[in-house]
Amino acid sequence: MGLFDKLKKEDNKKTTAKPAKANAAKKVVAKPAKEEKAKSEEQGSMKDLYGGSETITVKTATGKEKHERKFGNAYRILVKPVITEKAAILGHQNQYVFAVTAAANKIEIAKAVNEVYGIKPVDVNIVKMRGKKVRSGKVRGARKSWKKAIITLPAGKTIKIYEGV
Repeated sequence: MGLFDKLKKEDNKKTTAKPAKANAAKKVVAKPAKEEKAKSEEQGSMKDLYGGSETITVKTATGKEKHERKFGNAYRILVKPVITEKAAILGHQNQYVFAVTAAANKIEIAKAVNEVYGIKPVDVNIVKMRGKKVRSGKVRGARKSWKKAIITLPAGKTIKIYEGV
């Protein structure tokens, strides 16, 4: 056995004599990228972190527990309420106006209103609003097109949208 072999054995003894915590720390640092991705997927998406799909436990009349999702996809469908003079006038007739995503249909909009406000709409009308052509000097352009939903609620039910406006 030469000098080189003796030094190598001493190095092996030193590495095996280290405490278990130091070895565990090395394992964590040396994780492959696939394991890190899997761990981040287990934590959930950003909407889960901010309460995008909360689950609530509700007890029914029979005593069973029922799990319901609160605000599942409603935040994607209902963009914002449209606050205009015409929309305020429609509010007196139990009709409310919302800007919705371009891909939403009447059924999805009705479900979203029911999820957020807890009121099942009687009727949903949709209007595709075309973007206006605009001009600034010589530069011409157009505003974005968007979709508007007019939601009719049952008699006696209201949504408090225009408070503080």
